[in-house]
Amino acid sequence: MPSLPNLLRPLAAASALALFCAASWAEAATDPARPAAVIPVASEAPAKLVVYPPLAEPLARGVVIVQYRTENLRIIPVFGKAAVEVSPRVGHLHVTVDDRPGTWAHTSGDPIIVVGLKPGLHKMLIELADPSHKILGSETVSVIVPEPKAAESHAH
Repeated sequence: MPSLPNLLRPLAAASALALFCAASWAEAATDPARPAAVIPVASEAPAKLVVYPPLAEPLARGVVIVQYRTENLRIIPVFGKAAVEVSPRVGHLHVTVDDRPGTWAHTSGDPIIVVGLKPGLHKMLIELADPSHKILGSETVSVIVPEPKAAESHAH
């Protein structure tokens, strides 16, 4: 039968190895050659807006749903000059329909949804803005809202 010291040797070796690994990991986290966890805004790649055509099925019912994505910028409801320096970069969208004076700020990653447009051709200007409303990029989407079908025009 093995003696108690012989049984404890593997346990002691495993414990020493675990402590060594933990100490090595802690040193790597404070390594001065390691890059910063947050990149300064000036060093980040420029923000980009990608807008997709409106979804066909809802558009057939007169509902305009425009999906989009951003690169190097998160869409959140944060405004002001101090927020311009936040990294990773944050911002919002400005949405204008048919050159109307009423532009609104879209502040979520949800699709842009517009209802109540009359049948016909419309254009939507979608602008990517920083927290101080400086425009970083834009895209214009043309939308043709169809005439409602006879059966659908009476449905509620």
